[in-house]
Amino acid sequence: MAINGPAVGVVGHVEWVLFAHVSHVPCAGEVVHADDPFEEPAGGGAVAAVQLARLAGGSVLLSALSDDEYGRRSLPRLRELGVNVQASFSDVPSRRAVTLVDALGERTITTFGPRLDPQGEQAQEHWSALEHMDAVYFTAGDVAALRAARARARVLVASPRARAALGHGVPLDVLVLSGEDEIELHEAADAQGEAGLVVWTEGKDGGRYRQSSGASGRWEAVAPPGEPVDSYGCGDSFAAGLTYGLGVGLDITNALALAARCGAMCLTGRGPYERQLSAREL
Repeated sequence: MAINGPAVGVVGHVEWVLFAHVSHVPCAGEVVHADDPFEEPAGGGAVAAVQLARLAGGSVLLSALSDDEYGRRSLPRLRELGVNVQASFSDVPSRRAVTLVDALGERTITTFGPRLDPQGEQAQEHWSALEHMDAVYFTAGDVAALRAARARARVLVASPRARAALGHGVPLDVLVLSGEDEIELHEAADAQGEAGLVVWTEGKDGGRYRQSSGASGRWEAVAPPGEPVDSYGCGDSFAAGLTYGLGVGLDITNALALAARCGAMCLTGRGPYERQLSAREL
């Protein structure tokens, strides 16, 4: 599949994550030793932006960062990974998280502090970076930010984690969510009618989709190209792959197939960035 890099971006959040491996997630009162700890700027916005950068040769991330140690460390790391970060800074502490990955590769996440979402009014100086985008993935921000992204993106893909930004009449090309996550299903209820295409992921069972025309279908999961290591970031990599595929003009079937490859590849790496599908593997 020969695809040349489109202009792609993300509007979303970044959080500083400590990753570690455990034999199993501890139950109440239990002590479990964790191995192989490492830290990365991650969260839905960051992971999707890096996956898009690897497919397209670069991406833009419009976000909000704290003017603290973790916010300042996030900026050069994401730029190193090919992301052009356009961020508004605040004195609110960075959101942090601990992710425990068990022996089966499943991740369990605990977050600390509020999510820093990009605000449309505060980010005005950065919106020019998203002008004439082929595709934008929106996973965090307010209604003003969603409207600004809609005005600049030919294809707009959103996640229900955008929460309060959805359900206000802003048309979406795609709404992508986990069909097994009750929180996402609840958050997406009011926005499904605003999307031309709704995509529900179902893990190892692939997933299903429905178009506003009433047409629907399914896709099959892709076998990971190696042993499963860490499921953190698989869903965000899937969403980024779908955004990219639609941005370069693939039809729904081929865009979903590409997205499934992105999710499966991410599963085989340590943390979200060790193994993500790249342009040379398309």
